[in-house]
Amino acid sequence: MTGSLHTVLGSGPAGTTLARELVRRGHSVRLVDRKGDGPALDGVERYAADVSTADGARAATAGAAVVHHCVNVGYHLQVEVMPRIQEAVLGAVEACGARLVVLDTLYPYGETGGAVMTEGSPWQATSRKGRMRAELDEKYLAAHRAGRARVALGRSADFVGPGVLNSSLGAAVFPGALTGGQVLGLGDVDLPHSYTSIADVARGLATLGERPEGDGRVWHLPTAPAVSTREVLTMIEKRVGQSLDIVILSELRPFGPFDQQFVAEYAEMFYQHTEPQIMDSSAFEQAFDVTPTPLAETLDATLAWYGEWLARQ
Repeated sequence: MTGSLHTVLGSGPAGTTLARELVRRGHSVRLVDRKGDGPALDGVERYAADVSTADGARAATAGAAVVHHCVNVGYHLQVEVMPRIQEAVLGAVEACGARLVVLDTLYPYGETGGAVMTEGSPWQATSRKGRMRAELDEKYLAAHRAGRARVALGRSADFVGPGVLNSSLGAAVFPGALTGGQVLGLGDVDLPHSYTSIADVARGLATLGERPEGDGRVWHLPTAPAVSTREVLTMIEKRVGQSLDIVILSELRPFGPFDQQFVAEYAEMFYQHTEPQIMDSSAFEQAFDVTPTPLAETLDATLAWYGEWLARQ
């Protein structure tokens, strides 16, 4: 399959990192968003399309062997817009015959009481966004079973890594760590919490795109062993050479990149920071012989990227 066209829908941190990984693996890559005018990426064709419409999705996916769905929308739009995107994208891959790899979240599991999440964990979400994600995933898998499309789902924990801004371990943490400003800690920072390197998200999705034996099921993308968020912040302190001014929010309020609109929508998901969030990716690691990036390496790369990012502001 090397050299085949992989279309990546969504040019956020996951889609952009995935596009680079696919080029590195020798594929032709089309990176799709509404405008198609981002910075040039070596080996990547940028393409403008609205994939929430049937026509836009079909145009974006034409000629692709594999379509990677990495589109996300603002929290306040997700319940309305994500099902519409799913309908358009499923119709498009059915029309062109491409395999579909979907970037997914842990939301369908809902509150687990701290139990380790595996691909066999029950889907018991009670939040609006969690129920929506579970319904989407059921439809993806039903489409696969019906022979309508060949689909694989790759679930990730909270992102961390170069280019990741809107994450609990993103722009509310690293700029303050590097400049002596405030650093956010959400909920109980002493609980274990899984964080998935954005590089491992890309490697995992690219692997699913190349390995059709992974179709028809949910996979947990390779993720380093969970540690407490406090331990992560201590690792950052050692790297920047100074104590962090950590602001612990036991209740949500606007902070850094998280405005009031986001906070209002994220409140139902705050359980992720008041109980352990432990994701087990051993099934993927064993099936595809992949080892997650050590957390220390991810933090080194992330601090380096944020240093360059701050210099451009």
